Amino acid sequence: MILFKKTGDLRRWIEQQQISGNAIGFVPTMGALHAGHISLIDISKRSCPVTVCSIFVNPTQFNDPGDYQKYPITIEKDIALLEAAGTDALFLPEVSEMYPDGITNLETYDLGHLETILEGKYRPGHFQGVCQVMRRLLRLVRPDDLFMGSKDYQQCMVVQRLIHLMDWSIRLHRCPIVREPDGLAMSSRNTRLTPPERQRATAIYQSLLALRSGASLTIAEKMLTDAQFRTDYIAICDPETLEPTTPSPNSIALIAAFQGEVRLIDNLQL
Repeated sequence: MILFKKTGDLRRWIEQQQISGNAIGFVPTMGALHAGHISLIDISKRSCPVTVCSIFVNPTQFNDPGDYQKYPITIEKDIALLEAAGTDALFLPEVSEMYPDGITNLETYDLGHLETILEGKYRPGHFQGVCQVMRRLLRLVRPDDLFMGSKDYQQCMVVQRLIHLMDWSIRLHRCPIVREPDGLAMSSRNTRLTPPERQRATAIYQSLLALRSGASLTIAEKMLTDAQFRTDYIAICDPETLEPTTPSPNSIALIAAFQGEVRLIDNLQL
């Protein structure tokens, strides 16, 4: 695996791959990697001759500065995991490399209603930050295929919107959620949970299963409250628009809630 820290070095290597006719798969991450991330690498490797991963904790997508400061950093472990998975290249830039002119007065994007509902409502400015960093990464890596986890369901929709706005031909693949044996969706934030919080955190998945079995939103929310969650939202939505809808096999349930200081999200197709 080749490690790049400078955009110029990565750009020259990408150009060599394209001249050689190699399709490029890209897995953007913020590090603190787990089996869910590695599953994306595996899917990319099965789909593309070349797989590029990035690790960059993007400051512009944190509406809570304290959350940015607490985000787990495990670079040495991450590199070992990526090497073992057969990743071809890792891009590991500093903030100054991604934002040479600073992180204020940046461009904005027309994201429509996605910026006003669910994650957009509870994390103002978050999706603008996602687009700011993804535009820079995608212009640099120029992938044929982009692989992202479905746990960040609304974020995948935002990135698809960005691809449309930029008129890129990148194919976005929403890959399955990888779960712990007890059902908790794998997340870098899970490492911040205390042992009692980690045990209670499974209530998110249990409440999603209850919704799939026909329970009401009120019952599912009580399951979260009983497990000491503070809920931002619990909703049943149309999977294409994220507008509220009645439960059906085609609808999707989405949850965001705090266990202690840690905000967790999950979703489940009903």
